Amino acid sequence: LQVLRHEEFEEGCRASCNGPYDGKWSKTMVGYGPEDNHFVAELTYNYGIGEYRLGNDFLGITLVSSQAVSNAKKMGWPLKEVTSGVFETEAPGGYKFYLEDKEKLKQDPVLKVTLGVSNLQKSLNYWSGLLGMKIYEKDEEKQKALLGYADNQCKLELKALGAAVDHGTAFGRIAFSCAREELPEIEALMKKENQKILTPLVSLDTPGKATVQVIILADPDGHEICFVGDEAFRDLSKVDPNGDKLLDDAMAADKSDKWFAEHKMKKVSA
Repeated sequence: LQVLRHEEFEEGCRASCNGPYDGKWSKTMVGYGPEDNHFVAELTYNYGIGEYRLGNDFLGITLVSSQAVSNAKKMGWPLKEVTSGVFETEAPGGYKFYLEDKEKLKQDPVLKVTLGVSNLQKSLNYWSGLLGMKIYEKDEEKQKALLGYADNQCKLELKALGAAVDHGTAFGRIAFSCAREELPEIEALMKKENQKILTPLVSLDTPGKATVQVIILADPDGHEICFVGDEAFRDLSKVDPNGDKLLDDAMAADKSDKWFAEHKMKKVSA
């Protein structure tokens, strides 16, 4: 995965992009290619938080990469073969990845993101019926379904937990871009259907970059969903050739671990 861009913020996001935390934070976008046509992970770092409690909401990311499997084996990174040619591994912090031991796809190697839900049909009514995602697969026996907006894009997998969804304290969300004029329509639809809107349509600034318009929703299980205006997002999301350096410089300048150690204190556990 490549560092596509890195941004620093001195105070919390108006749309709680960094969770319900105030203060300095950063975000780093990583992916196999530009955000225009690849799934990208947004890694947020709150300077004063030492660890988060994970829930059962995010069940993992599945990607195709024999190179990733080979790298893990060379590094001695723990791998567990869960089905033939598919390995489960765990990123720092406990996030699950599923690696298919095949040559990387020509399109985006990230196949799907899996979220836990409490009631599969209720979730399908929301994601497909309201948000317009196409149902590609549905397995009643295993209580899971695969959805997406386009054949060549990363898919969303919903998997019934047989229990309530616990979001822990890490507070992730999934984001989609769409034409800016569609944002008020999405907001109006959610209001009409009495669905939860976490952040009404708002403009968000990124220092030195574009201002984007977003609306943040919540599905029946409280999964956060961001729709962002595509026109400004394309400007904001341009690959920054200095992204790696900005990230390296930020990590080098972050003396928070040293400060807490010198004061015999620990960072807050969220």
